[in-house]
Amino acid sequence: MHAWTRPALWWRLAIVLSAGLGLITGAGSLIYFTVESNVIVLGYFAAALYWMVRRDTADAPAPRLRGAATLYILITGLVAHVVLNHGASPLPGLSHGTGADRLQSWSLLFLHYTTPIMVVLDWLCLGPRNASRWRDLPLWLSFPLGYAGLTLLRAALFPFFPNRYPYFFLDPTEHGYGWVGLQIAELTVEFVVLAAVVVGLDRLGTAARAALAGRRVAAEAEGRAAG
Repeated sequence: MHAWTRPALWWRLAIVLSAGLGLITGAGSLIYFTVESNVIVLGYFAAALYWMVRRDTADAPAPRLRGAATLYILITGLVAHVVLNHGASPLPGLSHGTGADRLQSWSLLFLHYTTPIMVVLDWLCLGPRNASRWRDLPLWLSFPLGYAGLTLLRAALFPFFPNRYPYFFLDPTEHGYGWVGLQIAELTVEFVVLAAVVVGLDRLGTAARAALAGRRVAAEAEGRAAG
């Protein structure tokens, strides 16, 4: 089967288009974790497409990097929907307001919802499987924690930097650095749980398929014995 006939390739092409459309239609910059995580997804899956065509395979390359990209975009989607939007639907903004407002709403839909959902489904349904390890968690978590640390450091060193604190939970202006520290600690615990879920789903899915294959082999063996 040629790579271009594989559903996995077309699904990953759709991920690249979703992330790309979200980035080029929005007004965000690289100071936002949302933009950074989508750039990582765009870069990884664009490289994956090249790899799949070059090697004529349905499996994506660098599975541990794929796990990291999955975690970062999952963080983006959940933080945006739960923490920033308080669970509000993103759909009304797609058809209300000025043209610029609607375009921004479409961008946020791609960046916060469409791309994260598609990447998570890719992680759950496509290969390679059972490639992530529990020891990957500290390395994966270094990026979001480093982002928070660098944001606070930049704000302290460059007080006139525009949009010093991209997210309210990193802004010590009203509640102080102790409050920010508590927010980061709480998010860290949640991110550890998410990272464990990412690894667990990868390994659980593989175990479930292995058990199913084992039962199928056993049933076939019993059938031959009975025959």
